[in-house]
Amino acid sequence: MVLVVVALAAGTIVERLNPEVHIYGHWWFVALLAAVAVAAVVSIVQGKMWRRPAMLLVHAAVPVILLGGALTTWTGEHYSITLAPGETKEGITLERFEVVHYPGTHTPMDFVSHVSADGVQYDISMNHILRHNGRRYYQEDYGDDGSSTLSVSHDPWGIAVTYLGYAMLVIGLLGLLITPNGPFRRLMKGAAVVALLLVSTQANAASRTLPRTTAEEMGHLYVLYKGRVCPLQTLAKDFTTKLTGKATYRGLTAEQVLSGYLFYYDDWADEPAVKLKGADALGLERHTSVSQLMFLDTLRVGPATDKNLRAAAEKQSLVRMLLSGKMLKIYPIVDSSGTLGWYGQNDALPLNVDSDEYLFVRRSIGYFQQLVVEGDYETLETAFKQTRRYQEKHYRPSEFHVGAERLYNTLTTGRWLAMVSITIGLLSFAFALLRKGRPAPWMRVVSVVWVALLTAYLLLIFVLRWIVGGHAPMAGGFDSMNLMALVAGLVTLSMQRRYPMVQPAGMMVMGFCLLVAMMSGSNPPVTNLMPVLNSPLLTLHVAVIMCSYALFFFVSLLGAAGLITREDYYRRLITLLLYPAVTLLAVGIIIGAVWANISWGNYWSWDPKEVWALITLIVYAVPLHQNVLRRSWVFYLYCLMALLSVAVTYFGVNLLLGGMHAYGG
Repeated sequence: MVLVVVALAAGTIVERLNPEVHIYGHWWFVALLAAVAVAAVVSIVQGKMWRRPAMLLVHAAVPVILLGGALTTWTGEHYSITLAPGETKEGITLERFEVVHYPGTHTPMDFVSHVSADGVQYDISMNHILRHNGRRYYQEDYGDDGSSTLSVSHDPWGIAVTYLGYAMLVIGLLGLLITPNGPFRRLMKGAAVVALLLVSTQANAASRTLPRTTAEEMGHLYVLYKGRVCPLQTLAKDFTTKLTGKATYRGLTAEQVLSGYLFYYDDWADEPAVKLKGADALGLERHTSVSQLMFLDTLRVGPATDKNLRAAAEKQSLVRMLLSGKMLKIYPIVDSSGTLGWYGQNDALPLNVDSDEYLFVRRSIGYFQQLVVEGDYETLETAFKQTRRYQEKHYRPSEFHVGAERLYNTLTTGRWLAMVSITIGLLSFAFALLRKGRPAPWMRVVSVVWVALLTAYLLLIFVLRWIVGGHAPMAGGFDSMNLMALVAGLVTLSMQRRYPMVQPAGMMVMGFCLLVAMMSGSNPPVTNLMPVLNSPLLTLHVAVIMCSYALFFFVSLLGAAGLITREDYYRRLITLLLYPAVTLLAVGIIIGAVWANISWGNYWSWDPKEVWALITLIVYAVPLHQNVLRRSWVFYLYCLMALLSVAVTYFGVNLLLGGMHAYGG
């Protein structure tokens, strides 16, 4: 298994550096997998596992899954066909192709091929396939001429055998958890173990802006942003966060910051509100102004500062887009074909727009500016309300969804939640170590209250993002880390009474997860899902994987505690957590494979994310074998260092290795 892990890890790096090399197809790698299958059979015989059905299923699943993969390689077919409207191939005729959009936008929600086969009408779309004559047809691509490209999969033996292996593995792992005399149940019965608020004062902003109530009224307008219609407040929050690093600036709301740059640009051009990474390499201050960014075009920088230059140019472009009107697509107009589109002040408008509406679109921003110059904020608020009434004549979103989004925008905070959680967790952890694994009673009360409040907050944020986005918020880095923090909170609350050391570990897990979430995107905007991601299996896949990662984080922290105290009961608690953690990771990988098979017709593609998830599964399966890592300090050190595999799977693949699973923000 050590050789397998080394080969798997090396393959992701080699194929990244040289895409023409395919490590996983070499004869020696196939031979290595065959050796794993043989080793599993030998383990079954040596361990007489027929006496323990759950253990037998887990180990027997390995050669079955590998055999399924071999059958797919040997007997499976994968190819593509392109159909023009009315054209017939393999008994399938394309009637027409359709791009389905999210309501009120031009963002694709699904791609649908309306076909007929043997006189019966079918729809082929993302996550909705057609089975015909022993083959499966998937929506792959489309052309501007109305043609559709379908991927075709024919795998008569491999999928069935592989799915049998998946079922054996899941049933076996669940059996290990519920078998009365199994290792997990014995651990459950026998285990008898167990910051300071950062307040900063904000100075008043030097630059002028709209009064808070007027800016808030502006935030009630609707805008097309990131492919969906949302309150202008959302755009303002994202604009301010990307520019300044926070959702507020010197006591001003996000709407006030955006309106400041829009209506008082001469004042704000010199405001040092722009937070810039790598500013030293560009000869700028870390907190600089937009006017300073305008000189970047004349800078001569080397390759080492290209990334810094791009980051600065992005912030510069953000302000330019606002000033040019390209960002403020606040005018909904129905064209001659009946399609609703959203336009900015200077966009080319449909030819069917009447003169009154044309003048309104072209001049309303100028009218707002005039009222700002005159200081007539009462009339300006009325003008914002009238503009919103104009918007609602063409498009009226659900008040419930708008209210949920505005509440979400209000509730999201900066990094102080993460820092407080980490601080309290560290203090509780230190006190617990001094008291041999028993936190002080007053610290336990503080910890329970904090974890309960933070968990409730995260649950509310999760629900609000679900309502706003229309899908479970699990598809990006920010969402998945928030979900991991939520799971950690639930695990902590459920186990803290019986296992006191779970409490400080849980708070640190929640804090680090929240900190990474804030750093990974600083509350990125809620966007519509890509069509292929709009699947319930994605939701289940991410949720299960995040639960396993949260438990692995607990295991790592408890490994550190074990190294410090050398107490044996940490080993029992770690093993207790490893059983459900490994089970959840295996189930999550299998769900992902099934989802990929439904979406693309291929349940395993040796993508770096898939490979490193498998590596993580192998790494954490090792300490479950009691004849390995016999010395306690070796066991604790291994469990502490094993978290590196999770870090590479979650972060390293995204940042360094890429692949179809890599995502940012």
